[in-house]
Amino acid sequence: MRFARNILVCSILVLLVVYAPGSDAQTPDEVIEIPSLTLSDDQFLQGDIAGATVVTVTGRLQVPTIDARLPVVILLHGSGGPTSSGPWSWANFLEPLGVATLRIDSYTARGYSEIYTDQSRVGEFNPIYDVYRAVDVLVADPRLDANRIAIMGFSRGGLVALYASLNRFHDLYGPKRGGIAAYLPFYPPCNFELVGEMEVVDAPIRAFHGAKDEWNPLPRCRDYIERLAAAGHDAQITVYPGARHAFDHTNSPAYNVMSDAQTSRTCMRREENGRLMNVATGKPFSWRDECVQLGPPVQYNDAANSQAQAAVKEFLTKLFHLN
Repeated sequence: MRFARNILVCSILVLLVVYAPGSDAQTPDEVIEIPSLTLSDDQFLQGDIAGATVVTVTGRLQVPTIDARLPVVILLHGSGGPTSSGPWSWANFLEPLGVATLRIDSYTARGYSEIYTDQSRVGEFNPIYDVYRAVDVLVADPRLDANRIAIMGFSRGGLVALYASLNRFHDLYGPKRGGIAAYLPFYPPCNFELVGEMEVVDAPIRAFHGAKDEWNPLPRCRDYIERLAAAGHDAQITVYPGARHAFDHTNSPAYNVMSDAQTSRTCMRREENGRLMNVATGKPFSWRDECVQLGPPVQYNDAANSQAQAAVKEFLTKLFHLN
């Protein structure tokens, strides 16, 4: 069932109320439109928006029925696309805390339901632009607190939730109003050497990773977060022993090898003159490079998920001053 909502967010915002299929949410989802751009990684890193393609992505906004301006967490799916269980379950976990959520769909409007079978379909950094534009939309909603917006992402979405903190990306593309109060990446790929990667905004970064992750292995992420912390930034990483990739995705209870999924786990990419170079070959990185492998495993881990939920609840309670 669909029915209109009389909230003006911006002139290009379309707002519909729907119940999400398969969701246990207590409140309905509102489908919103977010004006964005489709950018390759080269275009994104070089700030080449003149060569970008205009696109309108969608997001599902879930706002608890509370008579107060609410904090909001933007949830970012991984390469499995918007139907993956991570953002759904976290939205339902956060709602009873009095936290609104926006689950961005970065793929459908670009013509894909998933990209793990061909990771070149969407630039790895492109959804950062989606997030910044989503903030512009959210701060115009009178039900939401523009000073209490955080982003949480999973796998590829974790990459976004991590690297969206870089000062240079804020300077190039950042929100026109409001800001981002915290960054919560879950098991992102961290096999990059980016220009300005140690210069991040003044906001906490809280990373969560499984020790047995074979899709995006832990060591490079732990190294990067620890270097940020050593440089004086508010950055921490929590590691869950025995946990694999997607340890918080309830739809993968058994050990599952994704035989057709691409992983860059043995690749290292270095930014040179606005291009991602394969460190091993000295040539521009491609998802057809020899270092790209297939078949990373995923598995839900109830203990790790419960601990992560407790950690996120404690962190957001303090950050957002929740009751």
